[in-house]
Amino acid sequence: MLTDEQIEEMMARVRKLELKARRLVRESFSGEYLSSFRGQGLDFDDFREYQHGDEVRFIDWNVTARMNTPFVRKFREERELCVILAVDVSGSSDYGSVALSKREVAAESAAVLGFSALNNGDKVGLLLFAGEPQLYIPPEKGSRHLLRMIREILVARPDHPGTSIEGVCDFLIRTLRRKSLVFLISDFFSDPLEKPLGKLAHKHETVALRVSDPLESKLPKAGKVVMIDSETGLETLVNTDNPNLRMSYQKLMSRQHEGAISVFRKHGIDSAELTTQGDTLISLHRLLKRRGRKRSR
Repeated sequence: MLTDEQIEEMMARVRKLELKARRLVRESFSGEYLSSFRGQGLDFDDFREYQHGDEVRFIDWNVTARMNTPFVRKFREERELCVILAVDVSGSSDYGSVALSKREVAAESAAVLGFSALNNGDKVGLLLFAGEPQLYIPPEKGSRHLLRMIREILVARPDHPGTSIEGVCDFLIRTLRRKSLVFLISDFFSDPLEKPLGKLAHKHETVALRVSDPLESKLPKAGKVVMIDSETGLETLVNTDNPNLRMSYQKLMSRQHEGAISVFRKHGIDSAELTTQGDTLISLHRLLKRRGRKRSR
């Protein structure tokens, strides 16, 4: 149970995130978001006479018969998207060796993406997950709705602090009835990855935002330290002065990172690297610009 002081501190963080996110959306993110993500279908608009090069399958034979000349159906893009922010709140999300924890980075990114979506008329929903799905808030519009979601990201305390990408993918596939845009925000320290992500990406447009901390990729030389696995509670005494151990650790983490990136590429999942060190929003800018260029081709 949170104390009054903790609740007030948390709400101050939410208000700070709201102001920052709104400013960023107003200055640049809204336009980039609009150019990066298209609607999920086509709505009928009107009829017009057939022109050379038009798709034959769009000819409306009833109108053609009445007018005695070929007419085709025109369509307009359905702009409204259903956006789901799937955020990892497992034990490892609370780690941060610099200014912010991985969870705070995830909340900040979710706020920017959420306000960008709302600004473009999209509905936004939230799924918090750890060892299993924790909380699902169906997509809606409105800033109060989004602020509640940001608050939930910051205060969530999962019963099972492990990470299951398979669990969150299965939940989304079962729950989302229409094709949606899913932002999966996690450190992806989970097995398996390939089959669950492949199934999710096949059904929904999926974007992976991988959150990391610099100390997770490279151990510092700090003598003997006790390392605690935040998801299992396992404690291990480690001599970080041992160069072989540091090298083995670095190789292990590099393989994990490369493995996740390989899965993203294989299944056509756009991704970005977010870090607790530096401005994480630069990566979001690059992602949106990259998607915008791909869409304009």
